[in-house]
Amino acid sequence: MLYPELYAQLEKARWNMADDIPWDTFAGDKLSDEQAQTIKMNAITEWSALPATEMFLRDNQHDSDFSAFMSIWFYEEQKHSLVLMEYLRRFRPDLCPTEEELHAVRFEFDPAPPLETLMLHFCGEVRLTQWYRCASEWHTEPVIKSIYKHLSQDEARHGGAYLKYMKKAIGNYGDEARAAFAKIGLLMASSARSGKPLHPTNLHVNEALFPNDTIQSRLPDPDWLEDWLTSKIKFDEDWEARVVGGILRNLTILFEQPLETITALNRYRKQIVTNLKEAGDGALPDAAV
Repeated sequence: MLYPELYAQLEKARWNMADDIPWDTFAGDKLSDEQAQTIKMNAITEWSALPATEMFLRDNQHDSDFSAFMSIWFYEEQKHSLVLMEYLRRFRPDLCPTEEELHAVRFEFDPAPPLETLMLHFCGEVRLTQWYRCASEWHTEPVIKSIYKHLSQDEARHGGAYLKYMKKAIGNYGDEARAAFAKIGLLMASSARSGKPLHPTNLHVNEALFPNDTIQSRLPDPDWLEDWLTSKIKFDEDWEARVVGGILRNLTILFEQPLETITALNRYRKQIVTNLKEAGDGALPDAAV
């Protein structure tokens, strides 16, 4: 089981909201209304760890190890929302999210293949690591800069934990896991080509609620994410390249194959799909479709 090891590792790295955030260095003249509004939207977005955890527990009843790890992930992700709300409570109480605004992002996700969902959230952690690094550089107020730095480091650690479970899945499921990870990795690494930053918060997850079935669609400002990335923190091609590079480097390690480009990843994916077809006389597992 990975849970005991990950618990010990993340416990050592855990920051304390009361002692490790430099609240007394707040500089009000360096916080604009525009910046404060983005903090509110981000606080609500982070609250979506609640429905994501409910999804993970539902779809991973076969895996008590991973389900136990959710206790750590859920705690730390909800703390992200909480620290952003605490910032607003102290310095911009007029912008604190209401309970209704928070609850709006809690809705049921449709069941999905667990291996694909695991890879999707791994890529999400890689992306959030860079989003929050970029946000920390964009902000000018010292306290929120520090908060985003902590959040970025947490997301990087979460990505590392997901990677361990992906390695375990390959040991258990072989090419079926490789196919699922390569498929989603290709999708998430190709987001720059699609013109949309793919992340779990802006993907459709409940067919019956479409089109109001993304986290972003349920925010007070549904257009916030794209505006935040393009007009505010300016998450440009160089930053996007860090996301893609992070995904490819980690898959290179995971698959033990040199995957330096999206094209190389696609070739690898096709080979794994071929292997599965041959092994199953043409029957292809859902994870590889």
